[in-house]
Amino acid sequence: MARGLVEGCPVGFKQLVIDAWSWLNYKPVFSDPVRGMPYRRAFPESTAMWVPEADQRRLAAYKLLAAYDNNQAGELAEVGGQHDARERREYGDPSMFIDALVANVLGREQHIVVPGAEGASDTTDVSQQAAEKVQGLLREWAEAELLAMRMQQVERKAVGLGDGVYRLAWDPGKTRVTLRAHDPGFYFPVLPEDGDAGDFPTRVHFAWELPADPARGLKARIRRITYEIGFIGPATAAGVDEKGRAVRAPLPVLEQSDDDISVPAPPLGPGDVLDPATGSITRPYPWNDQPSALTCYLTDATWVIGDLKGVVDVDTLPLGLATFATRADGEVLDHLDLLIDFIPVVHVPNTVPPAEEHWGQPSLAKVLQVFDELSGSDTDSARSSATTGLPMIGVWGKAAGGRGEHTRQVVPGMVWELGEGGGMIAVDTSRQLAELRSHTHDLQDRAASVARLPAVTIGTADPAQASSGYALQLTLGPLDSLIGSMRLARDHKYALLLKFVQRLNLAGQHPDWAGVKVLPAKMVFGPYTPTDKAAVLDQVTAGVTGGVLSLETGVRMLMDAGFPVEDVEAEIERIQARQFEAAKALADATGDTKAVGDYLGLDLKPDPTPPPVVLPQLPGQQPQPGAPNNAQDPANPAGQGNRGNAG
Repeated sequence: MARGLVEGCPVGFKQLVIDAWSWLNYKPVFSDPVRGMPYRRAFPESTAMWVPEADQRRLAAYKLLAAYDNNQAGELAEVGGQHDARERREYGDPSMFIDALVANVLGREQHIVVPGAEGASDTTDVSQQAAEKVQGLLREWAEAELLAMRMQQVERKAVGLGDGVYRLAWDPGKTRVTLRAHDPGFYFPVLPEDGDAGDFPTRVHFAWELPADPARGLKARIRRITYEIGFIGPATAAGVDEKGRAVRAPLPVLEQSDDDISVPAPPLGPGDVLDPATGSITRPYPWNDQPSALTCYLTDATWVIGDLKGVVDVDTLPLGLATFATRADGEVLDHLDLLIDFIPVVHVPNTVPPAEEHWGQPSLAKVLQVFDELSGSDTDSARSSATTGLPMIGVWGKAAGGRGEHTRQVVPGMVWELGEGGGMIAVDTSRQLAELRSHTHDLQDRAASVARLPAVTIGTADPAQASSGYALQLTLGPLDSLIGSMRLARDHKYALLLKFVQRLNLAGQHPDWAGVKVLPAKMVFGPYTPTDKAAVLDQVTAGVTGGVLSLETGVRMLMDAGFPVEDVEAEIERIQARQFEAAKALADATGDTKAVGDYLGLDLKPDPTPPPVVLPQLPGQQPQPGAPNNAQDPANPAGQGNRGNAG
């Protein structure tokens, strides 16, 4: 985070704050006139005593963005002192933009792909078969864990707030890896002060406040779940300390004999090895070639807010005042060794973070002022439409009958009788209403242009008005670059998530993963723009027939174009099962009946080998190997055969 302050200014002048959330500085409720920090009244959560000062603006920005998403920006502004802000009209434009961007960045479908898995059934290559097995296991896990829904949850957070977070864990009861989506407001990584903030942190906290519950006798508390990478220590077990708290206690020290001398040795976990020279403990992991001295520790603790004294934050909460949670299997979550050497947390930024930054930027960051103008224009339009539909009328002259009312109500069907010289006039505000509506459309176009979301993709423009398909493609050019950069920020994160899934299955000793090696896997997002399916089908047909495209590549192109192909390998098998001409050509080329059967997906038995042809024996000729001796043939006792050919 970078901050600039003009030197020489007297105390009390406003600071110029430039950081990852400075695009919100124009909001009075977000930026204090002196310190540049959020108002406590509007953002009490972000200014809690345990929240680090470096995270206060981030949490306030999340709440402000969530207010825009839920049509509550005016309500939040009213809390900040703008008393008429609640009267502003909000018609859901920010939410529409977020939904459109989430749909575009994810595409119409998502597929887990392991390179080398396609075509593994037609080969004996061990590496390809291993890739196919890993791909199948990952897809089965994704189906069981509702990965598509979890991605929708995290991606909406990432697009709307700038960041999304996944948390993985091995569940012994379900015997599979579980995946959870988290709000980034609960995510507090401990970033290095002298290193690259883009690197993955070695300590991560998930923390939030629990309100008081008088009915259950519970005070206001703070709960914190911590993952931390550290050196492997001696084995521990669940125990109780002198205060009666559930904690992890060290196991008794073991005694080892070394040349008739008793040497104390720390208790080790399964597979751990102690180096007597250095005193370090190493452990072999299935995904590493060499043993590692690092492991990941999990702590789940709760503090009563009233017990905390002095200056503390989420990273320095005193463990001596904490109450540790106990897992369903009886393990106390107090520096519990997870038997893995990585933190099972994946942070997904919406954009590629700037150099030495950790956080992404929400897609609405640069258009919030346009949305404020749009809300004001909608409010003015609503007020003007009221005077247009029910116009203001001026009446002069004495009313017939002697009645002298000065104020009359205009309702349909009412007739006023005016005396001599009387008259009336209506104030026409329709022109102002038309101008306001035109201004609203201009603001919508400006917001779509700044957000690089063409109007045709959000339904505010008719695609049929495009002069040609090429012109429509040019219109979608900004969206192509936007989605390309957003997917670039996600490629490595989802590859990391799929790697963690494989490692956790190996650590949990899932029977289906026995002997499996961790392989690179990636998440492939489907198309997000309309596709000319007929043109793609013609290209694939010509390419595969002409031999310039493989059948695997052609089916993959059809899948990306939106054809209902669920599995490339299964689709290829169905295609080949009906290509009898190609099977005949394969038989003529190889003469291998088994290869033809594998190609067609049939169990073909090869024809039996015909008996050898034996020619008649001439006089004086030696019998052929394996041929019957005509002289001793019972069918030819005379030993005669074809004498007519002797001469």
